[in-house]
Amino acid sequence: MRVEIWSDIACPWCYVGKARFEKALAAFPHRDEVEVVHRSFELDPGRAQGDTEQVITMLTRKYGMSEEQARAGEENLAAQAAAEGLGYRTHGRDHGNTFDLHRLLHLAAERGRQDELLDRLYRANFVDEESLFTAGPERLAALAAEAGLDPAEARAVLADPEAYAAEVRADEREAARLGAGGVPFFVLDRAFGVSGAQPAELFTQALTRAWDAHTPLQPLGEATADTCGPDGCAVPGH
Repeated sequence: MRVEIWSDIACPWCYVGKARFEKALAAFPHRDEVEVVHRSFELDPGRAQGDTEQVITMLTRKYGMSEEQARAGEENLAAQAAAEGLGYRTHGRDHGNTFDLHRLLHLAAERGRQDELLDRLYRANFVDEESLFTAGPERLAALAAEAGLDPAEARAVLADPEAYAAEVRADEREAARLGAGGVPFFVLDRAFGVSGAQPAELFTQALTRAWDAHTPLQPLGEATADTCGPDGCAVPGH
């Protein structure tokens, strides 16, 4: 069974939602038979590369809230993160374009290190003091190396704006086709969708329903003439 998760590194609810989903998956009896694939989604696709601003400033400008409301929202997110065992820095964080980060995540997927890189990028954005958006490609290459990737390969991807760009855009088009207006967005076996950083209990229910729908019927008992009639269980025309 496959679970696809559309998310953005700049999205705090994606950060929290990943932890909640993983809690449910860890307790799921069939977890070893579940493939998790992370898909690209940009919350701010129109932002230019290198254009950064403080998160509080972005929230007040984009959503029309007061600075007090924005800070209260950040404190609430910090509490939600802490409940999942995650760090969360509420002051001094930057917001910026995430397209290059998604391109690196596609490289990581090809090398079997996507989940590791996503975790490291989340930690860099929400916990580390150094900005994820202003430190330049060497910082991103170092983060890639910490996730088990070849830093030289990461540098090459960052230096080529076309590398994995088509893959990122394809993920975003697919999100739109599936009706994802925001993230995180979880799609289980292309049969069930879950929006938002839901509680682990809801993810458990979704995994169970998707697994039950995915698993083929298991035959119980042998079909005989006594149970299917004198002609057995043949279907007319077959």
